[in-house]
Amino acid sequence: MTEYELVEKARSSGARVFRVGGCVRDAFLGRQPKDRDYVFCGMGEETFRGVFPCAKKVGRSFPVYLLEIDGEMCEVSFARREWKAGHGYRGFRVEFDDSVSIEEDLFRRDTTMNSMALELPEGTLIDPYGGRADIRGGLIRAVSYHFKEDPVRALRAARQSAEHGFSIEPGTLEYMGQCGEELETEPQERLVNEMSLALSARQPSLFFRNLQAAGLLSRVFPELYRLIGKTQPKDFHPEGDAYEHSLLVLDRVSEETGNPVARFAALVHDIGKGMTPDDMLPHHYGHEKRGIEVLGQWNERMRMPKLWLQAGEFLISQHMRAARMEKPGKIVELLLAVEKGPLPFPEFNAVIRADHGSLPEYLRQYGKYLSAIHAVRGDSCPRHIRGKAVGEWLREAQIRAFLKIFPS
Repeated sequence: MTEYELVEKARSSGARVFRVGGCVRDAFLGRQPKDRDYVFCGMGEETFRGVFPCAKKVGRSFPVYLLEIDGEMCEVSFARREWKAGHGYRGFRVEFDDSVSIEEDLFRRDTTMNSMALELPEGTLIDPYGGRADIRGGLIRAVSYHFKEDPVRALRAARQSAEHGFSIEPGTLEYMGQCGEELETEPQERLVNEMSLALSARQPSLFFRNLQAAGLLSRVFPELYRLIGKTQPKDFHPEGDAYEHSLLVLDRVSEETGNPVARFAALVHDIGKGMTPDDMLPHHYGHEKRGIEVLGQWNERMRMPKLWLQAGEFLISQHMRAARMEKPGKIVELLLAVEKGPLPFPEFNAVIRADHGSLPEYLRQYGKYLSAIHAVRGDSCPRHIRGKAVGEWLREAQIRAFLKIFPS
């Protein structure tokens, strides 16, 4: 079915058809929309099923249907009203019938940039809450006080800022702050999902900065909040405390890779500094060990993707050693560990470079050194060497191969 056919069938049955949500927003941002969503007004569910018998129902609390339109699976739903009647994101009552207007449907949405619609077939813009003006002004603004009824919208607004580089309007920051208590009781997977999306954004640090501006960072990500005020030696860290340093490293790595796993590792590489005793500051001796413990505690509270955890642990344990290592045997061990580790070399190197400002020779030329190391094979071991001694011989032979080409 084409979009034209969808609209013609719906209109012939008395309905109005609108494109809504991200596809409308992205068009005004000059971006290629990822998908298309549609809303019908003036048509009930029973009539819809008769007109579109091939539609597959997927919604639970309210009906959402999937239809293949122009070769893509698209969501089609009915205009609806919502109001808070309980706790959490499931605590909503929903009303949908053929009397609900498009303006009422848009009113329930989170921010103005997501509260626009295009009426088809003409493509007439329906923008009752000023979304297009806010896009032009680079502003994230709540549609209404209903924003705070789903507390995860606070994280979404912060994430939208990170995605688009927009600032958040002061009244919306205030709404975000009022979501704090309920956020603490939300399913943790919702929070992890928003952080994952934020880590894929253009400037991920804005996500955390806006949560701090709204007074939410300490509630949602206390491990990061504890970095604030943890001073560092100014000769090495003119950017400021451990929090500022972590966000700086995050954004530097984000300029090199869009991989959220590498970005997460960058974010948490110094997470242990939040537990440094005040009388030790500005030094952070032993923060690597403390960092592994903090990350483990964070994971117990908010279950993370396994690869995030592995990458975070690896960078926490290795980020100081990697920049300073001089012993050939340790260098060979680390090269082999990175090769087998959770991050590819370019992304591991991106974190080390962002943290220290440069890379040691063995990481810059890792491919050359790994080729030399792997040229040494275990089957070349002398026959009289057996058991554990084979591994020892192999290690020594690999170190010798490395030293032949490593500048002294």
